[in-house]
Amino acid sequence: MAHLLQLLLVLTVIVAAAKLAGAASSRLGQPAVFGEILVGLLLGPTALDLLGSSPFAPHVSPLGEPGPGLMPIVRDLADIGVILLMLVAGLETDLAQMRKVGHVALWSAAGGVVLPLAGGVAVAMAFGLPLLWQGVFIGTILTATSVSISAQTLLELGSVRTREGATILGAAVIDDVMGIALLSLVIAFARSNGSLNLAGVGMVLLRMAVYFACALAAARALPAIARWADGLGVSQGLLAAVLVVAFVYAWAAEYLGGVAAITGAYLAGIVFGQTPLKSRIDAGIHPLTYSIFVPVFFVAIGLQANGRQLGGRIAFTAAVVLVAIVAKAIGAGGVARLAGFSRLEAVRVGVGMVSRGEVGLIVASYGLTHGIIGQDVFSASVIMVLVTTMVTPPLLRLTFPRPSARPGRFVEETVAGPPQEQ
Repeated sequence: MAHLLQLLLVLTVIVAAAKLAGAASSRLGQPAVFGEILVGLLLGPTALDLLGSSPFAPHVSPLGEPGPGLMPIVRDLADIGVILLMLVAGLETDLAQMRKVGHVALWSAAGGVVLPLAGGVAVAMAFGLPLLWQGVFIGTILTATSVSISAQTLLELGSVRTREGATILGAAVIDDVMGIALLSLVIAFARSNGSLNLAGVGMVLLRMAVYFACALAAARALPAIARWADGLGVSQGLLAAVLVVAFVYAWAAEYLGGVAAITGAYLAGIVFGQTPLKSRIDAGIHPLTYSIFVPVFFVAIGLQANGRQLGGRIAFTAAVVLVAIVAKAIGAGGVARLAGFSRLEAVRVGVGMVSRGEVGLIVASYGLTHGIIGQDVFSASVIMVLVTTMVTPPLLRLTFPRPSARPGRFVEETVAGPPQEQ
């Protein structure tokens, strides 16, 4: 089968399965994202191995040369999906509310980094792994927080603009910066056989600081760019301009600033969300995001997990998963409680920070590629990412009030505008 036909068929299966699973999950009282991730696990190598089956095997040309596989393309589409999802989350973020909880977000992020790092190191040493550098790197993997899963669930629950929602999103962005800085520090140590290359680490931190400074300075021009694009007289000029800016911000964040691309997209969304054109941007970005790209992203998480590779590492994997959930919830939520949040608000912040998602996968993949961790530890890390990603939506559903929306849709109760598609 030709490569294009394979891609069309696999996208058909992924999108249809994601939407049906999401609808079933909603009927069971869980967020749609829960079902989408679960069906990805079933379609992946752990169960059905969709992309490894004969219809989707790498295409062989008439000359006998194997063509490109489908998984890299699916991953690229998933990456675009998470960038668009973070753009939507930024659009729905109440900047004034985030400023009010800024200090809580900062300290919650710090607590969500320190405790998981220590817990990961402890688990690694308990199972006989060397402190340097596998133990430290496992701890580093556990520090990463993926805001995308929590952002999607908060959007479904209509809770993005609550005090806890703003804290979760703000803390996750700060957590991403801390996690990347920590990753850079560990890599700098590992490459220098234990002697810290201060110049290298300093350059990484400088890149991050310069990126954020330039991104914030350029943000002043974004409303004018949106108005200019809206007056061009071309179809969807406003939406095209927003996507261009979001993609540039995402590219610059990772390529120039050394932070995750999703952070740049989130910043762009926050800026556009403060403009009078927000409702029109919402009306354009939601159908594009939720029709194909976001379903592919959530299903792709399961497609990359392979529980069959765990072998004798089941106990180790279970310990990593347990520490990942408990340490992050206590570290972030406990600090929020000390900062003045009520017990229920602190619990919401804690569970909202549990998910590792694509950030954890990025860190784990980096460690495997550079020989810091082995395939067994990588597989355990992927399972940890998957479990934390899957438990976060139902935990948030338990702790946040239910939205008054019919199944399959969500309502941003505190934001003016029509309900948006899942």
